[in-house]
Amino acid sequence: MPDVPRLMKWDPEKYLDFADERGRPFAELVQRVPGDPNTIVDLGCGPGQLTRILRERWPAARILGVDSSGEMIDKAGRDNNDPGVTYELADASAWTGRAELVISNAMFQWVPDQLDVIRRLATMTDTLAIQVPNNFDAPSHTLMREVAARSPYAEHLNNFTFRTGTGVETYLDLFAGLGWAVDAWETTYQHILPGEDAVFGWVSGTGARPVLQALPGDVPDDIRGKFEQEYKAALREAYPAHAWGTVLPFARVFVVAQRRLDV
Repeated sequence: MPDVPRLMKWDPEKYLDFADERGRPFAELVQRVPGDPNTIVDLGCGPGQLTRILRERWPAARILGVDSSGEMIDKAGRDNNDPGVTYELADASAWTGRAELVISNAMFQWVPDQLDVIRRLATMTDTLAIQVPNNFDAPSHTLMREVAARSPYAEHLNNFTFRTGTGVETYLDLFAGLGWAVDAWETTYQHILPGEDAVFGWVSGTGARPVLQALPGDVPDDIRGKFEQEYKAALREAYPAHAWGTVLPFARVFVVAQRRLDV
């Protein structure tokens, strides 16, 4: 399947609806990265809202943000007032260059051959830091696949490839096989989301976007609108709303790997 993030249209404002919740894992990943890199590449940088976290941790570093979405890079460029930060429109999975730290927040789940890409990146840096969602077996995704398998949606998704998660053990095995030192862990966040159909609001900004964009939204059929209604109803049952919000458990895998300089 072609590179989904490059083909689909991202909405930076929609993505930033839950900016604090989406940014927290990146902040926690950054805090576990040792050393003082002078050059940093942020692969899949999105709208650039997390660059400040890199800057706060490493004030003197030169930072390059790379993303395959023109909408995201445009937003990042407009909001950037840091002369030490530049943004580049490119397929992050094919990026070539050299940096002391390569870091990526919630990108590699979109890359079909991610392990090969990571091995290639390991030749370009001494430290790799990665965070990826691992919630593809959660109701937010299983229900999406169930609704997508029904008529009339299935006929529009015949060639669609649904994403699957990568467990922490896979990354441990990869970096250990390279002879690198590895710090890897998994955390399940309990996000409390406000508003009506809050879980749909979350997934429609990220994981469900390829499905939604693959469905025609033309009136009068409006296949996409019908799918949204069925999917929302299923999500409301799986994630009941409370007066204080809707709980969305969200598992994420973290990896900080360093080249061993003594081998």
